[in-house]
Formats: sequence, C-alpha cells, structure tokens
Amino acid sequence: MSQENLKIGVVMDPIGSIKPAKDTTLAMLLAAQARGWRLYYFETQDLYLRDGEARARGRILSVRDSPQDWFHWETPQDIALASLDAVLMRKDPPFDMEYIYSTYILERAEEAGVLVVNRPQALRDANEKAYTAWFPQCCPPTLMTRSLSRIRAFLAEHHKIVVKPLEGMGGTLVFVLAEADPNISVVLETLTGHGTQLAVAQKYLPEISEGDKRILLIDGEPVPYALARIPAPGESRGNLAAGGHGVGVPLSARDRWICQQVAPALKRKGLLFVGLDVIGEHLTEINVTSPTCARELDKLYGLDIAGQLMDVIASKRRAKIRT
Repeated sequence: MSQENLKIGVVMDPIGSIKPAKDTTLAMLLAAQARGWRLYYFETQDLYLRDGEARARGRILSVRDSPQDWFHWETPQDIALASLDAVLMRKDPPFDMEYIYSTYILERAEEAGVLVVNRPQALRDANEKAYTAWFPQCCPPTLMTRSLSRIRAFLAEHHKIVVKPLEGMGGTLVFVLAEADPNISVVLETLTGHGTQLAVAQKYLPEISEGDKRILLIDGEPVPYALARIPAPGESRGNLAAGGHGVGVPLSARDRWICQQVAPALKRKGLLFVGLDVIGEHLTEINVTSPTCARELDKLYGLDIAGQLMDVIASKRRAKIRT
C-alpha cells in the first residue's frame, strides 16, 4: 500500500444518487482513502476557468463501504485544480458539448501538472462507439452513417442488426432491427434525427444470449476475468442498467487477443482505465468515460481492481515528480 499523501479529485454525477454496492467510482474513492489520500469531490458544474487557470468549487470528501450513509463532505471551498495530484474524470455520458467543455478545463489542469484519469484529449478522441473503427479486425461488420438508405442496405445485407446513438450509455436507445420489423422507419428517423445525426449499426450477434462481456483494462493490462452481462428474458441488451445480470467468466484466448490489439493504442493515448465490450468473439464498444463492473468482479473473484488503478496512479505520479 502506497505511503504517499496524495490529493485526489473526482468529477462525477451526484454521489448521493449512486448505487454504492455496484458503483465503480465509489470503489476508486475507497481505495484512495485506504491509502491515506485526501479526496475532493466535484460535479461538472463546479469546474471553471479563470484567466486560463483550472479551478473548481469542491468539497473534501470521506467515504464508507455502506449501503446507507456512504459519504460525508465538508463545507465547499474554491480551489485551484493544480493543487491536486490527480483527478478522476468519472462523469457518465451523455457525451455532449457540456462534457467536452469540462474536458477543456481538465486539460488546463493536466497542463499544470495534474494526472487526469482518463486524459481529457483521449476522452474527446476515443468516442466509445466510434473508436472501434481503429480495430476493424476485432469487430463485427459495423456502419456509422447519417443515411437511412445506407442503414437499410446494411440491414438487407445482414438480415438483423443493432442500431444505437454515439453518445449514450447503459443501453439507452439501442434497438435490434430485423428486415420485417414494422418500426424500421421510425427507429432510424429517431436515431439519425431524420438523417442529420450520425448513428452506428452493427451486425446482430446471437452470442448476446451468452452475455455482453465487460473486460476491464488498467494501463493496458486486462483484469483476468470479465463480467458477462446476460440479457433479461425478452430483452436483447445485456446492460445491467437495462435489467441484465452479471456472471463472471475467465478471459478466453480471443478476449486476450482483442486486448492485445487494443492495449497499445490505449496506453499511447493515456487511457488508464477502460472497459471493452465483447460479444462472442467480437469487440463492440470501447468504454473510456466511466467504465463499471469493478465491484462485481471484486466480489466474485476477491480482486481489488480500484486498488490496482490507485497503484498505477501513484507510480505515474512518482515518475512525473522524478522528471
């Protein structure tokens, strides 16, 4: 366990509304606190720039691993983000312009010497649905377009497809379409804003019945087990937020191959904590904003995934100080 006395900020959705037993961000905060590090809590509306300096209205935070009363905070104070050693950017999507504006502020903090996890520029560059295009050898047939006619042709080619927006999470607005579906037009019009917004279509993978596997990587190294999220009866989405349930599985040889394909690029971009979604033998998403499932895997296998991440953060801070 690290003996450094680091100051760690977290940018997240309201902490009072989380599900503590499942929340990966809470696991990170507990791991940091266990190392004696001081925690600072922010929401995106607390961040601001003054004369180019990244600042925020934040609170010193303490946390407990409890289903009730899992946090306590002190009176808000105005601080310079440069006074922190690291900031965890854990705001959930939607990945909208307000999210992007927040990354600009965090990038100014990074330039002042703060380790931001994940890197602000990488959050902007690696859209969770689109970034799979850099690894086509790992993916099912995939189309990203505004064109309704192209999506219809893609559906005719593959007979059954999944369509989804680029900015969502938790299975929101994810549809499965078959050729005979009477709702094709309204679904595509909704997702593309009548042909004005990009959407993603992928060939439907029947292996979804065996689970949508979440594989976590810490600084490019995969956790050796994945959480296979099994769709609820009558559902096509495995997302836990959509009613799926998680089953632990060891990584397969194909899973490890996918990680090897993706990890070097993640490391180059400074993406320290990433969740890959794999259905069957195919990579479907690369989650970089607020990947989850750490607490479930910890419980199933006696792991300390958040603790591993804190060790990486401490190591990178030491390396930064030495240089």
